Amino acid sequence: MNSETRAPKWSYMDHWRANGPRGPYDQWHSRLAMTRFLRQVAAVGFDAIDTFDFRIWQILEQYGSVANYQEFVQEQGLERIVNTFHGVYYDPERYAPEVPATHDTILEDFKVTMDRWSGIQLDNIIVMPGSRFFDEQGVTNDGLKHAADIWGKVGQLTREYGVNLTCHHEFYGGIRTREQIDTFYGYADPEYVKFFVDTAQHCIADVDPVDVYEAHHERVSGFHFKDTRTKDVNNDYRLWPDAELSAVTTEKWFYEMGTDEGLVDFEAMMRSVRDHGYTGWISVEHDKADKIGGDYSESTAIARWYAKNVLDEIYQEVQA
Repeated sequence: MNSETRAPKWSYMDHWRANGPRGPYDQWHSRLAMTRFLRQVAAVGFDAIDTFDFRIWQILEQYGSVANYQEFVQEQGLERIVNTFHGVYYDPERYAPEVPATHDTILEDFKVTMDRWSGIQLDNIIVMPGSRFFDEQGVTNDGLKHAADIWGKVGQLTREYGVNLTCHHEFYGGIRTREQIDTFYGYADPEYVKFFVDTAQHCIADVDPVDVYEAHHERVSGFHFKDTRTKDVNNDYRLWPDAELSAVTTEKWFYEMGTDEGLVDFEAMMRSVRDHGYTGWISVEHDKADKIGGDYSESTAIARWYAKNVLDEIYQEVQA
């Protein structure tokens, strides 16, 4: 990395809940709740936010358009919306990347999705590249080829809007092991199918996030930085309907950066990011942070402190 390379900026993926007199609520409850959320995120030093694209209906209802919502975000002290996560229910009968018969539906879905979000300039639209496969084999080799093919076509479409199609691998997904990930990207067009590294999800699946980033860094377009204290050693990934909620051996999978007993080596991760000259955004994510006494506000403040005082220092040392 040369001395002119700037450190990445930090975005917050908008998982959030708080407790009120009537119980838990999230930031989409009202404009006031959203104002408080955004100002807290800005106050601790985040530069932007990410969101889910299924929030489009709440955005349209409360703000009128995605452009209006982004303007509201900016009024609270943040730069913009960087990424959106495409949340969709995968079903082999109607919507599954491994099943060619569903590819027309997937492509049509993204034509609609990209039009809805065209009022702002996103960096990435994030997808789960494989369906949930609840067996040890996961997606077949042919299935990996089919998934790579449809995401390449979707990536060409998103690129028309200046947006990367990027793949995020859940520990319970069909493309979860190191072998599956490597094989999938061996088939996928690097120009149109990017890689979005989630540090905790890879650790849970017993995939070293630093090592897999090193192997595929040229196509990485973003990160979810979060920690875990547990690897899936009980085949919890096979649990229906949601391994993150259904596991009886692990009540809480995800923790903030800086947590005690965390498995992710964030300092090694950041050095690798630095050494490969990455200058994009890094997103902090706190999925289900409020389980077993946790708190989104606390986790977010701790993670931002850690990013500023530990990870950003790694860039500054080189530049000095």
